Amino acid sequence: MGLAISVGRLADFLEHDPEGAEWFEGDFDIVNQVLAAADLPPHAEPRELPPLDLRASLRGFPYSFIHYLRRAYAHCVVSPGWTATPVADGVDPSEDPAIQAALDVVESHLICHSDAEGFYVPVDFEDVLFSESESEDEALTGGMLGSSYRLRDELVQVAPALGITLIDGQLSDEEAARVNALAVKDEGLHREYATWMLLYEMARLSIAHKTAIVFS
Repeated sequence: MGLAISVGRLADFLEHDPEGAEWFEGDFDIVNQVLAAADLPPHAEPRELPPLDLRASLRGFPYSFIHYLRRAYAHCVVSPGWTATPVADGVDPSEDPAIQAALDVVESHLICHSDAEGFYVPVDFEDVLFSESESEDEALTGGMLGSSYRLRDELVQVAPALGITLIDGQLSDEEAARVNALAVKDEGLHREYATWMLLYEMARLSIAHKTAIVFS
């Protein structure tokens, strides 16, 4: 098993699993309670979507992969101009002090999010949001709610440290193909590339089509 990241889940459920769609809409009710508590507008998840042009070659990966990208982002925040190098074998990137420092201040939408479940919504807000409900029935899946806009901005920020070239924050098809090729090589920074590519594409599609990013 591993981490699957997707957009357009409600539209997919409505087409293929109506019972699942009813359950899933309950999650968005809780998401909107959290947004309302922060005086933010609600998220209306699309019930229909056109075909989505996802350019990431990998649609999921082991849960550990996301920690490699989080480590890279944490270091580039602490040390602008920092260049990523592969994490040594046997070293757990989630224990890097830079990640721990970022968790302490709860500012990063990339870092302060569940490793396995939860949402980013296409609503622009600065601070990572938490549910204040003590009821299990009203618990926010994953415990933390992120903004697709802030996630995109953080991915743009870490791109230079990974050697990824963006033009005004946009990823060209040619550069996407290059990053995909690096992501499947099973060497070097392949974990960082795989995670960055999928998250960047999810953030792009989330913002363009106003659909939530779902970790599952």
